[in-house]
Amino acid sequence: MKLFRREKYLSKIRGFYHDFDIIKVITGVRRCGKSSILQIISEELIESGIDEKNIIYINLDKKGYKSIRTADELEMIIDELAIKASGSKYLFIDEIQNVKGFETLINGYREEGDYSIFITGSNSYLLSGELVTKLTGRYLEFEIYTLSFDEYLDMKSFYKMPIEQNLSLELEKYINEGGFPRTLFFETLRDKRTYVEGIVNEIFVKDVKKRVIIKNKPLFDIVRNYVINNYGCTTSINNIIRGLKNNGLSISKPTLLNYMRYLVDAKLLYECDRFDMKSKRMLSGEKKYYLADLSLSFVTNPDSRINYGPALENIVYIYAKSFGYDVSVGRIGKLECDFILKDKELSYSYIQVAYSIMASIETENREYGPLEKIHDNYPKYVLTTDFLIQRRNGIIHANLIDFIRNKNHF
Repeated sequence: MKLFRREKYLSKIRGFYHDFDIIKVITGVRRCGKSSILQIISEELIESGIDEKNIIYINLDKKGYKSIRTADELEMIIDELAIKASGSKYLFIDEIQNVKGFETLINGYREEGDYSIFITGSNSYLLSGELVTKLTGRYLEFEIYTLSFDEYLDMKSFYKMPIEQNLSLELEKYINEGGFPRTLFFETLRDKRTYVEGIVNEIFVKDVKKRVIIKNKPLFDIVRNYVINNYGCTTSINNIIRGLKNNGLSISKPTLLNYMRYLVDAKLLYECDRFDMKSKRMLSGEKKYYLADLSLSFVTNPDSRINYGPALENIVYIYAKSFGYDVSVGRIGKLECDFILKDKELSYSYIQVAYSIMASIETENREYGPLEKIHDNYPKYVLTTDFLIQRRNGIIHANLIDFIRNKNHF
């Protein structure tokens, strides 16, 4: 089957296809599409005239390579595959964190000077410890996210799947089904959620259990589900402890801190810090957590109702991150701005997200108020599902569905 090309990521990586001194590290939650990105890169190299013999592709999660666990075993396989190659070679290794001591080996191939290296991994351990120490300035990370709403629509169109004429209905489907690419090919919502439940279990087995000792798995699952089901809420470790205590559960602060780190490192959750506009510094303590994919909230919670407030925030968060923006939550006095975005040129944008501002003037004031307190010339947005557009003090009110569908930048 022909692969859907996720252009917003490929366009970031293409400039480094033929860079033999920089290792291209592609990260992201399991099943977000990293392997497909690698396959498309190899296809584009072949299309550009690179001999297939010079492309060495190893997926360590696939049959034939699953037993490779040491750097020596991996080196043997690479060298065997490289025998037929001549000149510049392109080395792809999928899920390389499975191999103990891979850092020194990969750095060795980089130092040979004739390997352009691409590696993937599903957790933050990949970019910790020895890899960072050995390769400072010698690697670039490209983080892949599950399908943003625009990609969800594009992928359905690419595979000639039916798309509702009313895109509000597609937005509802996207929230319910999530953006793991493989879910598009399952027909029923039950099958889609069963697949996502399998991903959650796989992440625990491969990205958590293999690296840390969790003595109380039921308690870990409760913490995971609690945090996932309270995504988008301003929270703190103390708030979580109180919330769990109200549900009859006791957990120590160090244990909870460890559990939260495991969930973030496994990329099930993204941590969004709070930024104080007055002091121009990050605030410690309270944060917001967003989901790697909205479908996670449905497989960990029997309540199938959609809470549109945090769901829409999560959609905007993933959309912004997919374009490479740094995202934080803003505080302006006692008011809060949903998102402060910073691009690579250190320009800012300010975003408020709501289902609607048409219910009352109080609702409108709640969304516009924080933005009106910001006295600079950077763009300010209120994104809602309203199709009637409000105009107020130069703030851009836009329909969220149209804004994302048209791939607008902030």
